[in-house]
Amino acid sequence: LFGGSYRRDWEGDYHCSKAEIKGMLRDAADETEDMKIVEQFDISVIETEAFKGFRNHHKSYRPEHVFNNLPDDEYLERIGAAGFGEDCKLHPTTAGLLMFGEEYHIVREFPEYFLDYREMLDPTIRWTDRLQSSSGDWSGNVFDFFFRVNSKIAKDIKKPFKLEGITRVDDTPVHKAVREALVNCLVNTDYFLPCGVVIKKEDDKLVIENPGSIRTGKKQMLRGGISDPRNKTLMKMFNMIGIGERAGSGIPDIYQVWESEGWSMPVVEESYNPDRTRLSLEFTKKHLIKTNDKKQTIKTNDKKQTTKTEKHREKIREFLAQTELASARDIAEIIGLSAERTRVVLSKMYDIEPVGENRNRMYKLKK
Repeated sequence: LFGGSYRRDWEGDYHCSKAEIKGMLRDAADETEDMKIVEQFDISVIETEAFKGFRNHHKSYRPEHVFNNLPDDEYLERIGAAGFGEDCKLHPTTAGLLMFGEEYHIVREFPEYFLDYREMLDPTIRWTDRLQSSSGDWSGNVFDFFFRVNSKIAKDIKKPFKLEGITRVDDTPVHKAVREALVNCLVNTDYFLPCGVVIKKEDDKLVIENPGSIRTGKKQMLRGGISDPRNKTLMKMFNMIGIGERAGSGIPDIYQVWESEGWSMPVVEESYNPDRTRLSLEFTKKHLIKTNDKKQTIKTNDKKQTTKTEKHREKIREFLAQTELASARDIAEIIGLSAERTRVVLSKMYDIEPVGENRNRMYKLKK
């Protein structure tokens, strides 16, 4: 199993690492990883301020819900945050630990656990704001991370003036789409994989990355209609407070909102070894030109190559002239594109020659 498993990507078949195979086995289980009972801890590790905040949110969202009158221990069991172990005592589940626990407890169960938010609004400094789970000055759990990051992102999204009765409505479709993207990232993360959740906010762009591949496949995810979260209990908890949905329409809805705003379409990318998913959301208008008094979106594949593409080609030639051999990922870092887009550019350069196959493929200038 660990020595002879292969996986197909966009370039060919490659040998799977041990971590990739373990991830596939976790995803294949009938019960998702966040349902596991963590018997090394007692219930006190998740009876935190985050849990109290969750109960308040739930009561506000569903004031008549039958769970609202339950005592804490029974409430935790009902929502999937706790369960009875072999000793017949109540212990947290991994979902409860991730959602409400303190970071120093979480990393004992998930050694690679890491949540990171970076705000990069000033190009002269590395970042203008940063929030990370390991800093020690806040809980570091998934619940608090979601609300802190969502408020930081939401404050810079424009709010049109709209009233319901005499009350101003500040929650726009863009706000809802960003919340959906953030929840989608947190409930589909494989918390056993390295590098952690990374969210980068720039002036006109938001990038959301999480460890783990897309369980339904990229094509099905973009089509929508099937929901298969990696952490179903986490998703259930967010649903209970009115965040996220189990209809499989999260990503298509985001695309629809971006389309209605006239912004550049979101980009979903997958990388492997370790598995990683990246969603890029740009808050910029599409480039338009006038033809016969009508505006048409410029389609790069149907038009002559742009000046920008030619500049990328020149950078590639200069880089390869110095290094002689380089991988697509190395070249991508130099020209500032994704590895997938860089391979497309390289394939159309007739003075560039590929060397090797599949994952070991390199590129050089033709003599």
